[in-house]
Parts: sequence; C-alpha cells; structure tokens
Amino acid sequence: MKVIDHIKNADKTLFSFELLPPLKGNDIRKVYKTIDCLMEFTPKYINITSHRDEIVFKQMDNGFIRKKFVRKRPGTVALAAAISHRYNVTVVPHVICSGFSKYEIENLLIDLNFLELDNILVLRGDSLRTDKSFVPEKNGHIHTLDLIEQINNMNNGIYLDSDIENAIHTNFSYGVAGYPEKHSEAPNLMFDINFLKKKVEAGADYIVTQMFFDNKKYYDFVKLCRENDINVPVIPGIKPLNLMNQINVIPQRFHVDLPEDLSKELIKCKDNKAVRQVGVEWSIYQAKDLIKHNVPVLHFYTMGAGKSVKKIAEAVF
Repeated sequence: MKVIDHIKNADKTLFSFELLPPLKGNDIRKVYKTIDCLMEFTPKYINITSHRDEIVFKQMDNGFIRKKFVRKRPGTVALAAAISHRYNVTVVPHVICSGFSKYEIENLLIDLNFLELDNILVLRGDSLRTDKSFVPEKNGHIHTLDLIEQINNMNNGIYLDSDIENAIHTNFSYGVAGYPEKHSEAPNLMFDINFLKKKVEAGADYIVTQMFFDNKKYYDFVKLCRENDINVPVIPGIKPLNLMNQINVIPQRFHVDLPEDLSKELIKCKDNKAVRQVGVEWSIYQAKDLIKHNVPVLHFYTMGAGKSVKKIAEAVF
C-alpha cells in the first residue's frame, strides 16, 4: 500500500519511524529488536535510510596515512525486503543522489521494483565531510529534482538505455524532505520553499520534515507551504534526544535550534540517562501538541533511541 493511501484512509494521526541499516558486520536481529518493541503501536510504514561510501583515514605501520572509501551501512534494499516480508508492513527505503551514479540508481530501482517495494523517499543526501559543498558522483545527479526526473521516466517506461523497447513501467510513489528551519545550504527559507514546490509539482506525494524541537517552526513551515500552493501532506519528523553529545552534535550537524525551555532542562543533565528522560518528556510534549493539530503522521527518527520512542508512543497512542 502506498504511504499516501495510508494517510488518505486514516481517521487519526498515524505512527511511523525510521531505521538505520546495521553497520557492516552487525546482526540484522538488532534491527528486528527495535521493530519488535514498536509493532504494538501499528506503524503504517517504516523508513530505511540509505548511505554512501565514506572516506576513512587509517595510519599504516610505516607511519603513512592510507585513505580508503568504505560503505559502513550497506544493505538498504535487502533490509527493506526483509522487514516487509517479516512484518507485512509498508517499507520506505531512501533513494539518494549522493555517492551513486544514475546507472547505479536505475539498478537499485529495478531491484526495488522486482521486490514490489514501490514506496521510496527521494533525497539528495549528504556531502562527504571532506567536501565544502555537494559533489555529485560521476554520471550522477546534483539535485533531487534530477533524481525525481529519473524516477518519473522509469514510471513511464523510459530507462537510461534508449534502445530498450517495451520496457515495463515502474509504479513508485515517493516523498521528499522539507526543512522547517531551512536547508543548511539554502540562502533563505523562501528559496527553500520554491525548490520544495518544484519537487511537489514534479510528483512528490508528501513531505517529511527534518527533525525540529520547536513545534511553532513546523506550524509556520506548513503555513508557508500552503501560502505557496504546496498542498500535499507535511509529516513532522521527531527525534528524541538520547545522548549527552547530541546536545551539541544535533544542532551543528542538522542545523536546528533547541528551544530555551528544552535547553534549560538539558543543562541540568549530568549523564545520558538524564538526557534520555528529558528527551522523552520533550518529545511527548511535542507529539501531544502535534496530534491536537491533526498532523497526518508522527514520524520518529529512532537512531539508537528505540526504547525512548516506545515510551513516547505509549504516552500518546
């Protein structure tokens, strides 16, 4: 079932969450453990993130530094298929520009189509940390809009090899990302909104937001979308703080602000346990308020916080 159909058929706010594939060499049962503890809340869909190769520097015995590329979290498609089969739930693997050529993306989409996984989230993806700005892969896409065009082409039976005749039409439905506090590379929020509108006009069925900790920023973002004729569902993304270092890392990495009231409570925290408690309480406050405003879905970024998400869900669903 398509995510957009889940939303259209719902008479209340739905529950969904996002998972990271296991690190290379780790056990898939760790992922199943997270899902098992959240299935009682009947998630309508589960997102699976996708990851590019990363640069790793390793010191050799001779004192030289060796640079190599490593994909630390492979297996997005396989994990999505395994979860779909095991739990009979809609899965939404991420498809990204970053680190992939358009030919690799086409093959990935063919695999998803064969597996009858026709929901995806379309993203540009992150830059390498060593790059000052986003650099596309050779023969890759520089913008999400370019990736959307490739997906739309495949939905119309058009593949990169123009000699293919009578090619099957894929049936992908996709969402895109929105940034209530603007994308870090956008000069201003209106620039971001204009680009988002183009993605929706190109065919995106819904928007899922970057994490935020101030609900007013989400409400203002939705209002701005509607004022600019962006009328698809806007799904709020919630991330419960879980570790001491996230107090600094999340605002820096994701370019989001922490409200003063939240910051006052975090300053009192002496360890991860205290941060987790504050994170749960704040997310419960956010979730209850969002439900009062009839948001279509509460989408949780688990990222090691599966137990926290369960406590939040117990309080609001």
